[in-house]
Amino acid sequence: MSLAPYRLESSWQPDGGPNGRFTFSLFNLSRETLFGFKLVYTSLTRVIDAKACENATFLRRNANFHEFAPPEDLRIEPGKHWTFTVSGLHRPARHCTDGAKSAYVTLHNGKHITVAVSDLLLEGRVNEPPPVLLPEGKVPLPFSLQPWPAEIDAKPGEDFPVVLYPAEGATGDDVLAVSSVLSLHRRLFESGHAPFNLAASPQAFSVQFVVDATIAPEGYKLEFSGTQIALSFSGKAGRQYGLTSLAQLLHGARSHPKTFRFPVSGTISDRPRYGWRGCHLDVSRQFYPTADVKRLIDILAWLKLNIFHWHLTDDEAWRLEIKAYPQLTTTGVLRGPDESLLPQLGNSADPVGGFYSQDDVRNVVAHAAELSVEIIPEIDIPGHSTATLTAIPDLTDGQEAPESYHSVQGYPNNALNPAVPLTYEFLEKVLDEMVELFPSSYLHIGGDEVASGSWLASPLAKKLMEKEGISGTFALQSYFLKRVKEMLTVRGRKLAGWNEVAHGGGVAAKDTLLMAWENPQVGIDLAREGYEVVMTPGQAYYLDMVQAEAFQEPGASWAGTVPPAHTYAYEAEGDFPEELKDKMKGVQACIWSEHFLSRGYFNRLVFPRLPAIAEAAWTPRGMKDWHRFAAIVPLSPKL
Repeated sequence: MSLAPYRLESSWQPDGGPNGRFTFSLFNLSRETLFGFKLVYTSLTRVIDAKACENATFLRRNANFHEFAPPEDLRIEPGKHWTFTVSGLHRPARHCTDGAKSAYVTLHNGKHITVAVSDLLLEGRVNEPPPVLLPEGKVPLPFSLQPWPAEIDAKPGEDFPVVLYPAEGATGDDVLAVSSVLSLHRRLFESGHAPFNLAASPQAFSVQFVVDATIAPEGYKLEFSGTQIALSFSGKAGRQYGLTSLAQLLHGARSHPKTFRFPVSGTISDRPRYGWRGCHLDVSRQFYPTADVKRLIDILAWLKLNIFHWHLTDDEAWRLEIKAYPQLTTTGVLRGPDESLLPQLGNSADPVGGFYSQDDVRNVVAHAAELSVEIIPEIDIPGHSTATLTAIPDLTDGQEAPESYHSVQGYPNNALNPAVPLTYEFLEKVLDEMVELFPSSYLHIGGDEVASGSWLASPLAKKLMEKEGISGTFALQSYFLKRVKEMLTVRGRKLAGWNEVAHGGGVAAKDTLLMAWENPQVGIDLAREGYEVVMTPGQAYYLDMVQAEAFQEPGASWAGTVPPAHTYAYEAEGDFPEELKDKMKGVQACIWSEHFLSRGYFNRLVFPRLPAIAEAAWTPRGMKDWHRFAAIVPLSPKL
């Protein structure tokens, strides 16, 4: 791989502007003089004052895309550099990922060349050792179970079986369930010894399957007696979770025998704390191949999480094949210097795309179903729709002034217009295809972060508001979402959305589930309005948040610093009044991908916090133990 011919280095200083300033230096590492060029970088710390630059001219910005011109006649000789400063920032930088994520130069002949980017340095801050995210850990009982069960009264043995196998009398479905968990373990731990065998073995323990209608559908009971184990359950998921617990117990005893053992007697009686135990993945900002999505679902199943919330569309890309609108996955996914969607969030000179075909989706849905994971698809509307509107410009009001409003991420005029008739024809066709692909009871329609002032410069929207006797952005959003809810009801589906769906009058609470992300109090307020609620507060359950204060820590910081200990200890229902607790359906992790430019960043930020949320979703509050969790969680698989 050849070295990049140019490198961009940057630092942030607290002076020079209300939110400090960036100092950039572009180094010419090539053997040719650089002249007549433009420089582009992408950064989540955006420029909002075009004039607050020194030794450069700010040309344009589109969300995180920033383009600059050097002083006229500037020439950078080989080995030399050009330095400029930018002061008009929308917020101060706090962490190394707050600077440039990618860069490229456009040469005088129009050719685009990727520029290497160095980590951001913050003036006055020194490198610190990486934070200790987990204590050494201590296990009161030497069993590797994740999440920890509701009840356990088991005695560890001195040895462990070579393998487990289904006892005589197991049904065909029992054997298939064993094979499924065996395959799951094999995918997650490719070099690990298999926990199950389908045939009997003299070195093995047998597993007897017992159907018990008194056990909760996702619950199970394990009874250990020498070389025999009885697994009682009432439903497919409970049987799977019992087998998964056996696989975890054997995996831990085999891989860390000084710490973990396999039970020789006693019982484990287990059931989930919440019915909704979710994990969300944003695939719009960064694309994850189907194999990565399936592996994440495998990890969810290993952790007994049962919801995969697939965030398929956003401003940056539309990732779901819709046969009625093929342009959504051509124009609507490709980001590049000469594409309709400009580079964002780590893209450089080379165009990037990626989407899921309908066959891909069927494959993923079937994979998840085998593991008792329900996929909740999301198309984010009416906001976060830049990619949609770029692919299908007829969805806009042509009379609306360009850049009449901007989203919080800096995108201009990015919301589907409720007054454009084609909007509803478009959504009808999209939903028709989605319900054929996704058997889930809920379809998630987003509803978040519509900018105040959206549509107010649209003549069509003004006319609609006058006709309906409503005023303001959020009353119009409510009108729009009520129509979308009607579309879902006709198709036999329920509406899920972010907490802003309740704005402006909201939608009917019946058959509506909202996710409280802005802060915990929002969830309580929604429950009081009659909505069913899933708690996913950014302050604890957003896995893109930084885990320590040190500037070299990657991630976002708008919701604060979220170390794993805080995520583990957080109690989502802690302040819920007793009379509203039935409205709280569960908890969910959210993986937003703006900062996840590599597999390393993904694993560093998602783990161990995802297993911590899995334990919060499953384990009773009184059974949680941070030091025990810290001892067991290193055994968890990663992406």
